[in-house]
Amino acid sequence: MTVTDLLKLNVNEHTEKKGNLTYLSWAWAWAEALKADPQAHFQVHIFGEKCYIDINGTYMVWVTVTLFGKPMTCQLPVMDNRNKAIQHPDAFAVNTAIMRCMTKALSLHGLGLYIYAGEDLPEFDTSLVDAIVAAIRERYDAGDEVGAYGEWESVTDNEVRIRVWDTLKPESKLRASLKAQKEKLKESK
Repeated sequence: MTVTDLLKLNVNEHTEKKGNLTYLSWAWAWAEALKADPQAHFQVHIFGEKCYIDINGTYMVWVTVTLFGKPMTCQLPVMDNRNKAIQHPDAFAVNTAIMRCMTKALSLHGLGLYIYAGEDLPEFDTSLVDAIVAAIRERYDAGDEVGAYGEWESVTDNEVRIRVWDTLKPESKLRASLKAQKEKLKESK
């Protein structure tokens, strides 16, 4: 796997929304990093004896991820789910920020980078996406969850998959059904 492969990897099934932010599962992201480069490693920066810098009662963490021999460093404030810095955060909040920062540093290597791109995604003809979403909904609404999953799996273009998954975001039960079908398929193998 290369950086180009990481850039193309669809991570939508491994994200969750908290408030107005989208988070990529750090555990899944790190597993993908290790698949791409078994020598991958990350370093939490230490300042004195602390893994953060105190800035007027709020904390900032730094993490460096090395993939393919190239280190990339990110920093991140310890935040709540509204993207606001927390005054005097506890250890759990600091740990959460470190893992989010590690995932953000992974994005600099390409993994899930489009999550941070937001509206910077290029213009796209949505007619194909609309047709696929309609086919998935039609099968799901008819009680054919296996067929809905088949429609989803028939999409091979990563950009189309990303847009279909995003379009289905408001339909959490349908997306959960697609994930469940994927797990059933794995178990049957």
